[in-house]
Amino acid sequence: MRFVWAVAAFVLATVMIGAGIAQRTVLQGPKTETQSIEIAESTPYVLVDGGVLSGHTGSQTLRAQGDGEIFAAYGRTDDMMAWLARSDYVHVTREGEEIVTESVAAPQEEADAEPSEPLSPLGSDLWVDEFQQEDVLIAPLQLPADMSVLVAADGVEPAPAQLSVTWPTGVTTPWAGPLIVGGGIMLAIGIVLYILGVRHVRRSRGPRRKGLPIARTEPIDLSEASADKGVISSSPSRRQLSGGRRGFVALPVVVVSALLVSGCSADSWPQFGPSETPTPSATVVVPEGQDDPPAVTEAQAERILTRISAQVAAADEKNSAAQAAVRLEGPALAARKTNYTLRKELDDHEPLPAIPTTALKILLPEAFEGWPRTFFAVVEDADSGVATIMTVTQRDAWSNYKLSYVANMVADASLNVAPPYIGAPKVQPDSAFLLIAPQDLAAAYADVLDKGDDSEFAPMFDAETDTFRTLVADNRAARVEDFNKTGSKTGKISFSASAGSTNPVAMATLDSGAIVAVTVNENDTVTPTNEDAVIKVDDNEVVKTLSGVTQSSTGFRSSYADQLFFFVPSQSSTERIRFLGYSSDILSAKVVKKK
Repeated sequence: MRFVWAVAAFVLATVMIGAGIAQRTVLQGPKTETQSIEIAESTPYVLVDGGVLSGHTGSQTLRAQGDGEIFAAYGRTDDMMAWLARSDYVHVTREGEEIVTESVAAPQEEADAEPSEPLSPLGSDLWVDEFQQEDVLIAPLQLPADMSVLVAADGVEPAPAQLSVTWPTGVTTPWAGPLIVGGGIMLAIGIVLYILGVRHVRRSRGPRRKGLPIARTEPIDLSEASADKGVISSSPSRRQLSGGRRGFVALPVVVVSALLVSGCSADSWPQFGPSETPTPSATVVVPEGQDDPPAVTEAQAERILTRISAQVAAADEKNSAAQAAVRLEGPALAARKTNYTLRKELDDHEPLPAIPTTALKILLPEAFEGWPRTFFAVVEDADSGVATIMTVTQRDAWSNYKLSYVANMVADASLNVAPPYIGAPKVQPDSAFLLIAPQDLAAAYADVLDKGDDSEFAPMFDAETDTFRTLVADNRAARVEDFNKTGSKTGKISFSASAGSTNPVAMATLDSGAIVAVTVNENDTVTPTNEDAVIKVDDNEVVKTLSGVTQSSTGFRSSYADQLFFFVPSQSSTERIRFLGYSSDILSAKVVKKK
């Protein structure tokens, strides 16, 4: 009977293992589905619409084949089409189940224009990500329907004409694993049953002989036997002797099972329930009327800041304002230009701090589809703990993002802003919904710097968080004291602050307030009080270098540019304006004009 059960186990194991292997081979359907795209027209660019990419569920793999370097980038479809407005391209779209290609020509005025240099797709800040490979480009993607892929060679030569998109079909073999492992177990059971059967047959076929007459037995006195002949120990039984063989039988069973289990991938097993347990997250409600997507993603913003930092570092090394202008504008560029002038003349003059490239701590992109578009970014140095806040702006689809404001944040500064995937609208300079309009903030704060608590605007500002105001007041007092030691009899020093000429940048926060970046110019003026006196600056290398003279009968005026960040609450709030961060750099030094 054991042999019958062993044969049955062998047959069942063969069927199960065969069925499992068949599921993984001959019975398994294709794992991917590919859609070929043939481009008949010869244009510098091909735009594959998001509807084509999302025609099937799952991730996408784009394949482009051509000669030489092949470039691909992806981003929001509207951004892609805006960038392509200056060029001819082929637009690949989906109509139902059919792939359609359409040639799009550049507007006549754009086609007739002769740009100073060909428009290159490489390194555009508009792309969320980009790829470049030789002859054959394979780009793994997972894009939503509102994002598209741009394919090109170099923007001048024709784009690759052979494209394809591949999606996973989702084919799995959930019972292959159980069948193979179950078959292995049945095979092991069959082997055990077969061995037990052979063992039983060997025992039952032993020699049968006629026994001798059994002698009459009598009881044995164990005490006497022990004393006369010693204790007799019994030999091990057959069951005990055969115990060593049982482990030899079990070992192959364990090994076979382990090999079968290890040879099955995850899609060879049934999946019960979700693979990941979702975790609750804070709900952020998109403000009513805010329909536009954020200007940049986190990865995009990090890449932009890295490019800005690298370009500015190269400009700092050569003291080149032209190179700095590639990635800087406004007050950030003005401060760099002055610093370069001083460093060219003064060997020991310190450069301005490098643009930080550490990981983003806070990103607040503008929710806007048009241009110009801006984002606020905060990065923190892991070693020093110093946080830097910046504003970065792109003027049009073909321009680089440029840094305009940069400052160190004060300790304990906090920002209540929307997450990066939502963004925030830009606040208009004349907004009446804030405690003070952004366009009036710089002048109000300049008045506070000059008049202190006597300023009519002082009650609007939170003095406890404003460390910069204290620093300015202490610096002015120290300079007056130092000047009066030698120059009080022949001259005087005065201070004034005024709003800078740069437009403010303001972005809405979640509590109906705004983060506002402004510039304030501080002027230090030294003038003679005696008609026969002159003001000398021999010991002030900075003023001497920027003004170009060593003395003046009318005096000198030094200007400092303050880049300042504030949180401005709404009109209905009981909060006051909080100071967030600052940077202050020498801007110019000139001879005072005669009246």
